[in-house]
Amino acid sequence: MALASRPLVPSRLGVILGHGDRGVATTRVAGFVALTKPRIIELLLVTTIPAMIVAADGWPGAWLVIATLIGGTLAAGGANAINMVVDRDIDRLMPRTQNRPLVTGIVAPGEALVFALALEAVAFVWLALVVNLLSAVLALSATLFYVFVYTMWLKRTSRQNIVIGGAAGAVPVLVGWAAVTGSLAWAPFVMFLVIFLWTPPHFWALAIRYADDYRAADVPMLPAVVGSRRAADPILRYTLALVGASLVLAPVAHLGLIYVIAAIATGIGFIALAVRLRRAPTTANAMRLFTYSISYVTLLFAAMAVDVLVR
Repeated sequence: MALASRPLVPSRLGVILGHGDRGVATTRVAGFVALTKPRIIELLLVTTIPAMIVAADGWPGAWLVIATLIGGTLAAGGANAINMVVDRDIDRLMPRTQNRPLVTGIVAPGEALVFALALEAVAFVWLALVVNLLSAVLALSATLFYVFVYTMWLKRTSRQNIVIGGAAGAVPVLVGWAAVTGSLAWAPFVMFLVIFLWTPPHFWALAIRYADDYRAADVPMLPAVVGSRRAADPILRYTLALVGASLVLAPVAHLGLIYVIAAIATGIGFIALAVRLRRAPTTANAMRLFTYSISYVTLLFAAMAVDVLVR
């Protein structure tokens, strides 16, 4: 849920769906859809399906995948909508978020909150009844952590906000694993660690681009507090830890050569861009790293799935 979106492109609903929110929701339907931040949900689902495939040691079945994705989408959409309700005051202050539906007034805060809570309730019931109770509890725990720990507390008080808050965005791999097995194991926790370590360099790279926005809203995102040059050091450290964790996953999850080669190749690319940013902490280099980070996590988890499916 703390996962960021791809570079912005217009959608058919006339709203930009993702972090930038520079498009304007022109209808009530578009406004409610925008509340859920679909572009962020896409990345959450990208990690869920491979986790299910690894858990099943093969294809887990179309219905189980679809049912899990439906529940995960509803839960993540509800959490994102609550985030917009809570953050509507600072969204008014940041140019990149001033077109969000609660700022423009196309959706009222009360309506958005009811919509969000309804999504969460349906998600929990759906996952509990159609998938299993553990997956439902995990999805709900991610929402509670994202809303109360990250959005309502850390985001406005700590420069480490996205480090801790990013745990919510790593929970979908646990949901996917639990959906298949009804339990948890070491492998999904290492997958969780991979997403957890990926989130800071991914988000801080974007925050370098929007540091002035965060300063205007008095949100202590690390690059806005310490500057891009000092922020580049922890970005590199987290990137190195991320690549290390991705390689640890291979023996823990019994993954083969396809995954290992992909983890090494994509990891080298990530490290190279992080080193480049450290040497020249410009906005352009930060956005190159941000864009690559999305490709990285997509390719890494895709390789994970392919590795299992072609055995």
